[in-house]
Amino acid sequence: MIIALEGIDGAGKKTQIDLIMKHLKRSKTPFLVLKTPDYSTPVGKAIRKYLDGELRLEPEEAFALYAADVLMMAREFSEAKKKSKVILLDRYITSTVAYQCGRGLPFKKAVDMVGLLGFPKIDKIIYIDISPETSFRRKKKEKKSLDIHEKDREYLAKVRRFYLREVKEGFIGEWAIIDGEKSPEAVSKEIMKEFKF
Repeated sequence: MIIALEGIDGAGKKTQIDLIMKHLKRSKTPFLVLKTPDYSTPVGKAIRKYLDGELRLEPEEAFALYAADVLMMAREFSEAKKKSKVILLDRYITSTVAYQCGRGLPFKKAVDMVGLLGFPKIDKIIYIDISPETSFRRKKKEKKSLDIHEKDREYLAKVRRFYLREVKEGFIGEWAIIDGEKSPEAVSKEIMKEFKF
């Protein structure tokens, strides 16, 4: 089973992945966690520069860069499935669609590019929904310097709208919306209801 956790910055994806991992370890379920972007690769380093405002990219260029990073991760799926019952993804191409459409890339064009590049469908996408205000507050508490996405609440509101459009259209997998404004424990309980590990 391949499960992606999605949401705008500060939604609590990492926290929830950590909680799912604890559950899987307790139940002795073999699992693997994959994260995108991978900042250790040349593509990931370019993405980091973009997020830090050192590299200016048009939405289509940023889409191509992020898509390359996600495709490198997706290559690991078939091998990982042989060894792991559960593959947890910290973001998938669904993030790239929401974030770059939020910058002006037409939604249909993004969807067509995902199809053209052959991204595999996945079993479940958990969208942890929070407001841009909550996102900003959490990220400010977490770190001193915010990246270009994290500090722009108006932009994050657009990204959130595109995530909700992906949910509505069932884009590239089955979606579940979880209220991320609740406590991490309450969010975890809601997420765990979605699975039969």
